[in-house]
Amino acid sequence: MKRVFQGNEQEDGGGTSAGSQETLKRTRKQRREKDLEEGSSWECLPQEILLQIFQYLPLLDRAYASQVCRGWNQAFHMPELWRCFEFELNQPASSYLKATHPDLIKQIIKRHSNHLQYVSFKVDSSRESAEAACDILSQLVNCSLKTLGLISTARPSFMELPKSHFISALTVVFVNSKSLSSLKIDDTPVDDPSLKVLVANNSDTLKLLKMSSCPHVSPAGILCVADQCHGLRELALNYHLLSDELLIALSSEKHVHLEHLRIDVVSENPGQQFHTIKKSSWDAMVRHSPKFNLVMYFFLYEDEFGPFFRDEIPVTHLYFGRSVSKDVLGRVGLTCPRLVELVVCANGLRPLDEELIRIAQRCTQLSAIGLGECEVSCSAFVEFVKMCGDRLTQLSIMEEVLVPDHRYGLDDIHWEKTISTSPHVPLFSLNT
Repeated sequence: MKRVFQGNEQEDGGGTSAGSQETLKRTRKQRREKDLEEGSSWECLPQEILLQIFQYLPLLDRAYASQVCRGWNQAFHMPELWRCFEFELNQPASSYLKATHPDLIKQIIKRHSNHLQYVSFKVDSSRESAEAACDILSQLVNCSLKTLGLISTARPSFMELPKSHFISALTVVFVNSKSLSSLKIDDTPVDDPSLKVLVANNSDTLKLLKMSSCPHVSPAGILCVADQCHGLRELALNYHLLSDELLIALSSEKHVHLEHLRIDVVSENPGQQFHTIKKSSWDAMVRHSPKFNLVMYFFLYEDEFGPFFRDEIPVTHLYFGRSVSKDVLGRVGLTCPRLVELVVCANGLRPLDEELIRIAQRCTQLSAIGLGECEVSCSAFVEFVKMCGDRLTQLSIMEEVLVPDHRYGLDDIHWEKTISTSPHVPLFSLNT
């Protein structure tokens, strides 16, 4: 038997070795065919399914998966996967967040820049990260972006760059995209000439512009945007850019009705002077867009509220980020009839009973309120909730806000459930 076996080996030119390989090949082929029939082979998955899977994978895992086989690598480069992308640019010395690998960035610019449509840049506070973002922007000459967001996780980031360097990179996108609908460029050195480039190339498509804390933009620059971008639906800017002329422009008949206007009222230095907006300008805005939301964030010192809440203002969402006086909150109840949401970060040690009741009486659309470091008697709180009735859907207050009195104590108020991630911010409801 042994000699016969050896003879077969010589006769077959390798004998059992060659025969085994041939058998193995046939077995693998049969298995692949069976897997394909049963749809159980990962490498034979249709690219449409692979695309769905890849879309749920983190970028790094997606890159690893692309090395599994040729089919998965082809799926990795499908244009649909690169329409939406966030560049994370962080320095190890100043951030704990992971950064997008430089080699991957080069590959994206080389192979997928023309596929990018929804792009954001998330950078830390370092100048190096902001420069890296500008370098990428300046290379997007073949792009056709629909949305662009420049997000600084901490200041100063883009503001540390030379203005000319930043503007040069940004205008590359403005000129080449010609289809921008959403632009978020808070805390950047964008200026009036660059906004004119934006308008010249994207006036028919721009719907959202968010540009708070942009010190190089003047009221004339934002007015240019309002005059030319007739499809503008959402606008966010600092109070110093708000003017009667801008409101009149946004109220003209040629404009699509604005849906959201956010104004950040920020004091850079104590004692800063603020201009006033005429009631007639606000009235024109309400007539033209009766359902628009006016969101206002106040970060002022107590002695800087003089120009505000003297006349009726159509604010719907009002946030006080610093301590605000009883006098100002009293005026809110008198001048903000469209108020839907109110958040007071701090007030002091004087109870806000009268102010809260007045707001409940006058602001008939109020449905959400949050109180931080304030004081309200339990009786006033109960009366407030009774007056607001079923329309009050969100009530977020600190336990320390409520002060027991002769009519009610904390035990008379029922904690129903929390509406915040913090266990110290409960939602209260009355015992009935």
